[in-house]
Amino acid sequence: MANLKVRITFPETKIREPIIYNAGKNYKVVTNIRRADVNEKTGWVDLELLGEVEEIERAIAGMKAGGVKVDPIERNVIE
Repeated sequence: MANLKVRITFPETKIREPIIYNAGKNYKVVTNIRRADVNEKTGWVDLELLGEVEEIERAIAGMKAGGVKVDPIERNVIE
């Protein structure tokens, strides 16, 4: 099983959408919130994703397609 830590940044238009929940539901990844700062207008979440490399990549692509910015905290997937 691999893991990757990313920072997700939410614009105001996406702040109320269940982006993290959907990543765990729609892809075979476990989501673990490490840190967060969210308010009514914007927010960010440091998120650890656990799963197979392909599923982590699919989950990240899905979150980006959902309108949030996803930046790696650690540069490589760790297995």
